[in-house]
Amino acid sequence: MSFANKLIQAFLKPNLERAEFSRNYPDETQFKVFNYLIKKAANTEFGKKYSFNELLGIGPSEFSRRVPLSTYEGLKPYIERVAKGEKNILWPNKTKWFAMSSGTTDARSKYIPITNDSLYKCHFEVGQQALAVLGHNYPNNAAFTGKALAIGGSRQINKLGENAFCGDLSAVLISNLPLWAAMKRVPAREIALMESWDDKIEKMAHAVIKENVTSISGVPSWTLVLFRKILEITGKDNISQIWPNLELFWHGGVNFKPYRSQYEKLIANPRMVYMETYNASEGYFAFQDNPNSDDMLLILDAGIYYEFIPMSDFDSPNRQAIPLCDVKTDVNYAMVISTNGGLWRYIIGDTVKFTSLRPYKIKITGRTKYYINAFGEELVDDNAARAIRVASQLANCDVKEYTAAPVYMNANERGRHQWLIEFNIPPDDIDKFARALDSELKRLNSDYEAKRYKDISLTGPEITIARENLFYDWLKEKGRLGGQNKVPRLSNNRNIIDELLEMNA
Repeated sequence: MSFANKLIQAFLKPNLERAEFSRNYPDETQFKVFNYLIKKAANTEFGKKYSFNELLGIGPSEFSRRVPLSTYEGLKPYIERVAKGEKNILWPNKTKWFAMSSGTTDARSKYIPITNDSLYKCHFEVGQQALAVLGHNYPNNAAFTGKALAIGGSRQINKLGENAFCGDLSAVLISNLPLWAAMKRVPAREIALMESWDDKIEKMAHAVIKENVTSISGVPSWTLVLFRKILEITGKDNISQIWPNLELFWHGGVNFKPYRSQYEKLIANPRMVYMETYNASEGYFAFQDNPNSDDMLLILDAGIYYEFIPMSDFDSPNRQAIPLCDVKTDVNYAMVISTNGGLWRYIIGDTVKFTSLRPYKIKITGRTKYYINAFGEELVDDNAARAIRVASQLANCDVKEYTAAPVYMNANERGRHQWLIEFNIPPDDIDKFARALDSELKRLNSDYEAKRYKDISLTGPEITIARENLFYDWLKEKGRLGGQNKVPRLSNNRNIIDELLEMNA
């Protein structure tokens, strides 16, 4: 083990101990977090409205009964006041930083409060826990020995109020990095936060080619754009010829499964480690503590109290959220959070399934908005990503991007799903790809299989091949290049796919 690895692992040892404690005592940890949140916010306007002082002696069940479930729109009037400089509204004191949310094609921006507590006790401390777990699992990994390439979004820090600032999450984090972390990262801040994604990729590629990059963090789709630009500039065959010590990729924002084969071709290092993270504007929720499995450890001690709504009840007017201790494995849940950023019983919009209860581990399955359930098939993003990967292997092709939407029944046709797919390497037999996709979806999703039975209510998938760079061009037209922006993989209506099809003509 190198001296740098020994030094960093000694520094991170308390974070590893914290992670172990919350793994071993999850329910106690969540109860402690609940009391911390309620006590800290008791004298805020929100806390007084719902008598938080009384909840300290009653507990989470009364909190769930008394405080309503909320979306961004429900908390927006409070957040707007916080952004104007009012203090003690959702969380004590004033809030200086706000993250402009990403991950949706909606043109409206959401401004998520980033308090000092959420910045340091959630985003940064969970990041250190993830590093500590990495060091424990891979004590000789080269990630600690060189530079960390961070591929963030494309929003500069802008003023939101008299003393408030906003940007995408990566911009807020970069602006507040501790000195030791800032010294390790590349490229320079002025490049990392450039507004123009095309110019940024060009400058970033030239700036980092000669650096000793040993770890990368970013969204898989946009990181590939940078890789291809670097290979174009250098004339090299793969990224390992440029960065032979690159051994770690922290990825998140989109499902990695459809991209993994592309990364394995571009990075030739057999010591390469891929670790998924679940770090959103609203909080750092989970990370992959075992790269040999495809689930993530839910972080329970970072100032976030969790509840979950079974998706089978999500559209019910009487929907109820359950506490973490009542969840079950293999049930699709909408995640509800109360945080040290001042979000209370907030429906974040992501859906998850638990793969383990001791410890609590999750997979992100999709979004509450982005799924297909036009015929009762309840198809979610995780189903789609897995099926695309299997179909690609069986049909010897490579998928770059895709989206799918229903084609509704009419007098002459039964319903089906239309998949618009951009290939890096197209299949020799598109019908074979479609059959493989359909077969794997049936295997993964019993509701889909039931609706496909004898083509009674749903026929096989229709595959439409997208032209090169269609998805990139659509995002560019929307002004949403970079960061966690992407075209939704699934949609229950045809609004998005019809726009793409028009551009594909």
